[in-house]
Amino acid sequence: MRTNKVRTGLTVLGMVIGIASVIIVYSAGEGINSLIVGEIESFGGTDLFETEIKVPSLRSGSASETQSAAALVQGVMPTTLNLEDYEDILKLSNVKNGYAGIMDQEIVSYENEAKRVMVLGQTSSYIEVDKSEIDYGNFWTEAEDKSLSQVAVLGVDIKEDLFGDLDPIGKYIKIRKSKFRVIGVLKKRGAMMTFDFDNIVYLPVRTLQKRVMGISHVQYMMHQVIDEKLIDDTAEEARYILRENHDLEHPEGPSKGVFDTGKDDFRVATMIETMEIMETVTGAITLLLLAIVAISLIVGGVGILNIMYVVVTERTGEIGLRKAVGAKYKDIMGQFLIESVLITIIGGVVGIIIGVGISFLISFGASSAGLNWKFVVPTESFVVALGFSSFFGIAFGLYPARKAARLNPIEALRKE
Repeated sequence: MRTNKVRTGLTVLGMVIGIASVIIVYSAGEGINSLIVGEIESFGGTDLFETEIKVPSLRSGSASETQSAAALVQGVMPTTLNLEDYEDILKLSNVKNGYAGIMDQEIVSYENEAKRVMVLGQTSSYIEVDKSEIDYGNFWTEAEDKSLSQVAVLGVDIKEDLFGDLDPIGKYIKIRKSKFRVIGVLKKRGAMMTFDFDNIVYLPVRTLQKRVMGISHVQYMMHQVIDEKLIDDTAEEARYILRENHDLEHPEGPSKGVFDTGKDDFRVATMIETMEIMETVTGAITLLLLAIVAISLIVGGVGILNIMYVVVTERTGEIGLRKAVGAKYKDIMGQFLIESVLITIIGGVVGIIIGVGISFLISFGASSAGLNWKFVVPTESFVVALGFSSFFGIAFGLYPARKAARLNPIEALRKE
């Protein structure tokens, strides 16, 4: 190995790349999972359950969800979810608060400045449940919402775009043909996936419904529970209420109302369920990437097989001499297996060091970009990495070692 440094180095490099990839995939999987969980928790926490519109389908389960998502993308908009539904669910014994809302995109202007932004219509309790906080000014009251007051609260970025260094409180922005008095500005919050909280104009939900969009429905509702342990039961009660309000059939059998059916025009999900689904998705992606990485490990193993085969051929005379002076089958087998395993162990250790380093750089870059990306290298990644390296060292070194151990000493010495 010392004599053929370049050849040994290239053989080790194949394992280094494969093992480093294993570490990076595991670490990235954990980072993505922490990112997604953090983004979901930014909506308020695990004591919430969400109700959103869904296009009814004759199918059920994931097929219904897929069909609904496709229909929503095409512009189909169910109009059956409304504020009466929101208030009925709010009366449940385990529900302490909540908010309902609707989204729209509008051109918002102030004097000569104009920008197309997301407009969110929310009930007054939004500021009590959500993570958003008022920087200065105030949020609207329930009375202002019910009286269709034309007031607005701005995200910090849209405030900067429209007003610059000016104080926007008391000034009027224009949406379509209506003017809205700015009463507050939210603290900087950042973005969740592609949803930028700082670039949004917030209006009372009834004002957005009646004075801007001309509708009476909402798109989503969030409800906060008192006892988080009973959140699944509370979500089931919400499904029952919605089916009653929308004249839908209740499912029969042991599942009862626990799951949304294809015919439902709504979807109820707890934040815990959402996080579990996302953890399952990221876990599946990690396994898929590991399957791809396994190919590079196999390629590295084949490299070891080829190199060890060449080594056996080059050292035929040495093998013959050792057997002639008394070396046994197990001695020769051990010699070449140790060399093979040693190469892979070195590659595994170096690969782990490089993999951890690259994982840290990825985490550092993601954090610098403002993402909630945690640097985590699971213990199982080290076990898998070293396990793979040892396995391939033995598996791909076994054939050359056996070939060497079975050489006839007289034939081996004659070749020398």
